[in-house]
Amino acid sequence: YMSSPKSAKCLKIESKKTFAPPKEVHVQVTHSMPPQKMEIFQSLDGWARDNLLLHLKPVEKCWQPQDFLPDPASDGFHDEVKELRERAKEIPDDYLVCLVGDMITEEALPTYQTMLNTLDGVRDETGASPTAWAVWTRAWTAEENRHGDLLNKYLYLTGRVDMRQIEKTIQYLIGSGMLGGMY
Repeated sequence: YMSSPKSAKCLKIESKKTFAPPKEVHVQVTHSMPPQKMEIFQSLDGWARDNLLLHLKPVEKCWQPQDFLPDPASDGFHDEVKELRERAKEIPDDYLVCLVGDMITEEALPTYQTMLNTLDGVRDETGASPTAWAVWTRAWTAEENRHGDLLNKYLYLTGRVDMRQIEKTIQYLIGSGMLGGMY
Protein backbone atom coordinates (compact mmCIF):
# COMPACT_ATOMS: atom_id res chain seq x y z
CA TYR A 1 0.00 0.00 0.00
CA MET A 2 1.44 3.33 -1.06
CA SER A 3 0.05 6.50 0.42
CA SER A 4 0.26 9.91 -1.13
CA PRO A 5 1.07 12.97 0.97
CA LYS A 6 -2.60 13.97 0.75
CA SER A 7 -3.86 10.60 2.05
CA ALA A 8 -1.19 10.58 4.76
CA LYS A 9 -2.40 13.99 5.90
CA CYS A 10 -6.00 12.73 6.01
CA LEU A 11 -4.96 9.69 8.00
CA LYS A 12 -3.12 11.90 10.48
CA ILE A 13 -6.16 14.12 10.97
CA GLU A 14 -8.52 11.17 11.26
CA SER A 15 -6.32 9.39 13.80
CA LYS A 16 -6.75 12.29 16.25
CA LYS A 17 -10.51 11.85 16.38
CA THR A 18 -11.78 8.85 18.29
CA PHE A 19 -15.20 7.31 17.97
CA ALA A 20 -17.58 8.37 20.69
CA PRO A 21 -21.17 7.27 21.06
CA PRO A 22 -23.61 10.16 20.64
CA LYS A 23 -24.89 9.83 24.20
CA GLU A 24 -24.39 7.80 27.32
CA VAL A 25 -27.22 5.44 28.15
CA HIS A 26 -27.73 3.98 31.60
CA VAL A 27 -29.93 0.92 31.27
CA GLN A 28 -30.09 -2.01 33.61
CA VAL A 29 -30.02 -5.25 31.65
CA THR A 30 -33.02 -7.32 32.60
CA HIS A 31 -34.79 -10.29 31.16
CA SER A 32 -37.26 -9.33 28.48
CA MET A 33 -40.01 -11.53 29.90
CA PRO A 34 -40.93 -13.17 33.20
CA PRO A 35 -40.13 -16.89 33.63
CA GLN A 36 -43.72 -18.06 33.04
CA LYS A 37 -43.90 -16.22 29.70
CA MET A 38 -40.43 -17.48 28.82
CA GLU A 39 -41.64 -21.04 29.36
CA ILE A 40 -44.61 -20.46 27.03
CA PHE A 41 -42.38 -18.89 24.40
CA GLN A 42 -39.89 -21.76 24.57
CA SER A 43 -42.76 -24.24 24.27
CA LEU A 44 -43.56 -22.63 20.90
CA ASP A 45 -40.13 -23.57 19.50
CA GLY A 46 -41.54 -26.75 17.93
CA TRP A 47 -44.44 -24.80 16.44
CA ALA A 48 -42.00 -22.26 14.98
CA ARG A 49 -39.86 -25.06 13.53
CA ASP A 50 -42.91 -26.74 11.95
CA ASN A 51 -44.79 -23.63 10.81
CA LEU A 52 -42.33 -20.79 10.26
CA LEU A 53 -39.22 -22.44 8.92
CA LEU A 54 -41.12 -24.22 6.14
CA HIS A 55 -41.74 -20.79 4.58
CA LEU A 56 -38.03 -20.13 4.17
CA LYS A 57 -36.97 -20.63 0.57
CA PRO A 58 -33.62 -22.15 -0.34
CA VAL A 59 -31.17 -19.42 -1.36
CA GLU A 60 -30.89 -20.84 -4.88
CA LYS A 61 -34.63 -20.28 -5.43
CA CYS A 62 -34.65 -16.69 -4.13
CA TRP A 63 -34.34 -13.61 -6.27
CA GLN A 64 -31.10 -11.74 -5.83
CA PRO A 65 -30.51 -8.00 -6.23
CA GLN A 66 -28.41 -8.49 -9.34
CA ASP A 67 -31.42 -10.10 -11.08
CA PHE A 68 -32.91 -6.59 -11.39
CA LEU A 69 -29.80 -4.60 -12.25
CA PRO A 70 -27.52 -4.22 -15.25
CA ASP A 71 -24.97 -7.04 -15.42
CA PRO A 72 -21.49 -5.53 -15.02
CA ALA A 73 -20.00 -8.49 -16.89
CA SER A 74 -22.10 -7.89 -20.02
CA ASP A 75 -20.90 -5.91 -23.02
CA GLY A 76 -24.03 -3.76 -22.79
CA PHE A 77 -23.49 -2.77 -19.15
CA HIS A 78 -22.70 0.89 -19.81
CA ASP A 79 -25.66 1.25 -22.17
CA GLU A 80 -27.96 -0.39 -19.61
CA VAL A 81 -26.74 2.00 -16.91
CA LYS A 82 -27.34 4.97 -19.25
CA GLU A 83 -30.86 3.67 -19.91
CA LEU A 84 -31.48 3.20 -16.17
CA ARG A 85 -30.30 6.75 -15.51
CA GLU A 86 -32.56 8.15 -18.23
CA ARG A 87 -35.58 6.38 -16.73
CA ALA A 88 -34.57 7.47 -13.22
CA LYS A 89 -34.63 11.14 -14.27
CA GLU A 90 -38.43 10.86 -14.29
CA ILE A 91 -38.66 9.69 -10.67
CA PRO A 92 -40.07 12.50 -8.49
CA ASP A 93 -37.84 13.65 -5.64
CA ASP A 94 -40.38 12.60 -3.01
CA TYR A 95 -40.26 9.02 -4.35
CA LEU A 96 -36.47 9.08 -4.08
CA VAL A 97 -36.78 10.26 -0.47
CA CYS A 98 -38.99 7.23 0.24
CA LEU A 99 -36.54 4.87 -1.48
CA VAL A 100 -33.63 6.33 0.48
CA GLY A 101 -35.55 6.00 3.75
CA ASP A 102 -36.42 2.41 2.94
CA MET A 103 -32.82 1.62 2.01
CA ILE A 104 -31.49 3.14 5.24
CA THR A 105 -34.00 1.06 7.21
CA GLU A 106 -32.97 -2.11 5.36
CA GLU A 107 -29.27 -1.38 5.75
CA ALA A 108 -29.68 -1.13 9.54
CA LEU A 109 -30.38 -4.86 9.75
CA PRO A 110 -27.39 -5.50 12.04
CA THR A 111 -29.14 -3.33 14.64
CA TYR A 112 -32.42 -5.23 14.36
CA GLN A 113 -30.77 -8.64 14.51
CA THR A 114 -28.71 -7.54 17.50
CA MET A 115 -31.89 -6.35 19.21
CA LEU A 116 -33.71 -9.62 18.52
CA ASN A 117 -30.74 -11.51 19.94
CA THR A 118 -31.18 -9.73 23.27
CA LEU A 119 -34.71 -11.03 23.75
CA ASP A 120 -35.36 -14.03 25.94
CA GLY A 121 -36.86 -16.92 24.03
CA VAL A 122 -35.51 -15.95 20.61
CA ARG A 123 -31.93 -15.10 21.53
CA ASP A 124 -29.27 -16.67 19.32
CA GLU A 125 -26.75 -17.46 22.04
CA THR A 126 -23.97 -18.69 19.73
CA GLY A 127 -24.63 -16.86 16.47
CA ALA A 128 -25.33 -20.24 14.87
CA SER A 129 -27.92 -21.71 17.25
CA PRO A 130 -30.12 -24.44 15.74
CA THR A 131 -33.25 -23.27 17.61
CA ALA A 132 -36.14 -22.40 15.31
CA TRP A 133 -36.28 -18.78 16.46
CA ALA A 134 -32.54 -18.28 15.91
CA VAL A 135 -32.66 -19.93 12.47
CA TRP A 136 -35.65 -17.77 11.53
CA THR A 137 -33.97 -14.56 12.75
CA ARG A 138 -30.84 -15.23 10.70
CA ALA A 139 -32.86 -16.24 7.62
CA TRP A 140 -35.10 -13.17 7.96
CA THR A 141 -32.03 -10.95 8.22
CA ALA A 142 -30.48 -12.56 5.13
CA GLU A 143 -33.73 -12.19 3.18
CA GLU A 144 -34.17 -8.55 4.18
CA ASN A 145 -30.53 -7.81 3.36
CA ARG A 146 -31.32 -8.38 -0.33
CA HIS A 147 -33.79 -5.48 -0.26
CA GLY A 148 -31.18 -3.08 1.07
CA ASP A 149 -28.59 -4.31 -1.42
CA LEU A 150 -30.96 -3.80 -4.35
CA LEU A 151 -32.01 -0.34 -3.24
CA ASN A 152 -28.41 0.68 -2.53
CA LYS A 153 -27.15 -0.41 -5.95
CA TYR A 154 -30.13 1.03 -7.77
CA LEU A 155 -29.91 4.42 -6.06
CA TYR A 156 -26.16 4.50 -6.69
CA LEU A 157 -26.63 3.77 -10.39
CA THR A 158 -29.29 6.47 -10.79
CA GLY A 159 -26.82 9.16 -9.77
CA ARG A 160 -29.74 11.08 -8.25
CA VAL A 161 -28.87 10.90 -4.55
CA ASP A 162 -25.90 11.80 -2.36
CA MET A 163 -24.65 8.28 -1.61
CA ARG A 164 -21.84 9.45 0.68
CA GLN A 165 -24.31 11.27 2.92
CA ILE A 166 -26.60 8.23 2.91
CA GLU A 167 -23.69 5.96 3.86
CA LYS A 168 -22.78 8.29 6.73
CA THR A 169 -26.40 8.25 7.91
CA ILE A 170 -26.42 4.44 7.87
CA GLN A 171 -23.16 4.30 9.81
CA TYR A 172 -24.54 6.73 12.40
CA LEU A 173 -27.77 4.74 12.68
CA ILE A 174 -26.07 1.38 13.17
CA GLY A 175 -23.42 2.87 15.45
CA SER A 176 -26.09 4.43 17.68
CA GLY A 177 -27.71 1.09 18.46
CA MET A 178 -31.25 0.67 19.69
CA LEU A 179 -32.76 0.76 23.14
CA GLY A 180 -34.81 -2.29 24.01
CA GLY A 181 -37.66 -2.69 26.41
CA MET A 182 -39.95 -0.38 24.50
CA TYR A 183 -42.36 -3.13 23.53
